Amino acid sequence: MSSRILPILLSLALCAAFWPQTTQARTATASIARIATGLATLERVDVRLDWPAQADRGTLRLRVGTLDAPDLGYRFHDLVWQCPLRRDGAGGWRCDGDLRAGRGDPMRLGVDLGTAYTDVALRQGAARLEVHRQAAAPDDTRIDLVQVPMRWSQALLDRAWADGRFKNGLMDGRLVVSAPTGRPLRIAGPLTFQGVALETPDATIAAEGLGARFALDYRIAANEQRIALDGELRGGEFLFGSAYVALPKTPVALRIEAVGDDAGWRLPTLDWRDGGTLAARGQAAFASDGALRALDVEVSSDDLAPVTGRYLSGWLGSFGLGDLGLAGKLRSRLHLDATGLRGFDARFEAVDVREGGGMFRFDGLDGDVRFSGDAAVDSALRWRSGQLYGLDFGASTLALRSADGGIGLRAPATVPAVGGSLRFDRFQLRPPLGDRGVEANFGLTLDAIDIGTLANNLGWPAFRGTLSGTIPDARFAADRLVFEGGLEMRVFDGRVTVSSLAMERPFGVAPTLSADLALQDLDLLSVTEVFDFGSISGRLHGGIRELRLVDWTATAFDAELHTEKKRGVRQRISQRAVQNISSVGDASFVTTLQGQLIGLFDDFGYRRIGIACRLHNGVCEMAGLDGAAGSGSGADGFTIVEGAGVPRLNVVGFNRQVDWPTLVERLAAVGSGELSPVVE
Repeated sequence: MSSRILPILLSLALCAAFWPQTTQARTATASIARIATGLATLERVDVRLDWPAQADRGTLRLRVGTLDAPDLGYRFHDLVWQCPLRRDGAGGWRCDGDLRAGRGDPMRLGVDLGTAYTDVALRQGAARLEVHRQAAAPDDTRIDLVQVPMRWSQALLDRAWADGRFKNGLMDGRLVVSAPTGRPLRIAGPLTFQGVALETPDATIAAEGLGARFALDYRIAANEQRIALDGELRGGEFLFGSAYVALPKTPVALRIEAVGDDAGWRLPTLDWRDGGTLAARGQAAFASDGALRALDVEVSSDDLAPVTGRYLSGWLGSFGLGDLGLAGKLRSRLHLDATGLRGFDARFEAVDVREGGGMFRFDGLDGDVRFSGDAAVDSALRWRSGQLYGLDFGASTLALRSADGGIGLRAPATVPAVGGSLRFDRFQLRPPLGDRGVEANFGLTLDAIDIGTLANNLGWPAFRGTLSGTIPDARFAADRLVFEGGLEMRVFDGRVTVSSLAMERPFGVAPTLSADLALQDLDLLSVTEVFDFGSISGRLHGGIRELRLVDWTATAFDAELHTEKKRGVRQRISQRAVQNISSVGDASFVTTLQGQLIGLFDDFGYRRIGIACRLHNGVCEMAGLDGAAGSGSGADGFTIVEGAGVPRLNVVGFNRQVDWPTLVERLAAVGSGELSPVVE
């Protein structure tokens, strides 16, 4: 019953012309095969009037087999209306009673059929719909709406948008319906909406709590629909694909002109004004399935601070940037077609960008960025300062050129950072197009990056040294960043080389990093001093292969570290280091002297040190020196430290399967000095 509004009322008013006018006792009936009006066609219409003798009223019963209003999208069966019929004293008739359709809930229908007018009122609870027609203007019908549920107009929505479904909301308004013979149907007038909620079956488009006030002009022709809305939105939220909009309580002016046919919808006018926060003006086109075919829009903001919360949170959230903050001014123009981005111009004025989680920050963005899918265009963007993962970087300027669907550097750009510099030798970005996602490639040179500063900002131990290297080619595609070439760090009087470096979701949720690290000739005494592990002198070599970090936590690697004898370098290990190795690795130590005498010595000579760990599924599979004589270790033991000289001390591990979280806890305890040495 909720959608049986306009066609029913107009058609029933027409049927009243057949009602008999008499005060004598009688029963009158009429059967009409078909009645056609400007809005609807009624079939199998039966009218019955029972009028008792000397009574001032009779009982009217009207039954309609089928009512069809194709222009409005309504079609109903088995309509029944029964009411007491009486004269109004001025030559007209009045009747008010229950209206039912099939097994639906009843509504109250009242008809006042005057000599020069027809008034119809349909009521259900607080909802009221009134229809007014004047004999002098038979083509026009006025409709007054009071607290009418949005679901009553579902059939009208179906005509414009087959997948849209009203869930909630109320409507008030005063509309004029013009249905002249041979000309398009027109519905025009002011409308007010409260608490509107709707969605599509796949939930890609949805709205909740929308309030609005519009002037409507809706025209329906044989092969085309035209809609014009001019008014404002007030509060509520809606979702369109990945775009989520949370409207402010202050009014947002909106003007739309749309033309729809079998091919879809064209929007020749689209005007959105949210104070100084966001203004947009342009045109758009959508296919019949709702897919975007074209968009050409100019967007400006004098205050970017509210923009992310109101308009960008859904889109940014899909990239893991839901906490992004903006400030400053922006002027831009965007052009898309069915394949993707074809043109983009943006001018930044004192814009600050901050990622809420501290991932990155840009201060004082100025200049412009111009993107072209066709002819070449140049632009330049500069910033005052910034930060990446807590590391500060200085001012720089990017000289840009765009052509053929890509944008990149016209010249290398150097960014001062962490005591050294990063130089982008080249950079090229290709936005999504069709089925292809965003792609990028670049070349990068790092020069004298201060590892001490880097370690301090990232919460690492107090490493010292510099980071230099060249990445000749890095490629980003399918949310994966792959580096060709390698990086070399000069640390602890040796070298650490990083290769096979790759990242998945570098700017998204749970970023994953994989790499291989090679250690060459590190000063082991400097390493152990940094980690406060106790002192071990010598030269350290080895590597960490197939390293995998998920959200910066190690989940897999194959590590092997060992010492190599070097002329002029002593190989000594302190008693504290021995105890820490034993405590961390479930190891013990044995010697040719009595165990109780070990505490008399501060350090010991050693021949070799070696330890390995292969991490898989949260378990570290431990190993030690190959071919070492594991004195006292047994068949299952592995030697970590092979002693030399007197007293001769070997450190032997017995547990080859170590829980990784437990091992990390022990390492942390060693660094904090919480492990107490126990001499055996």
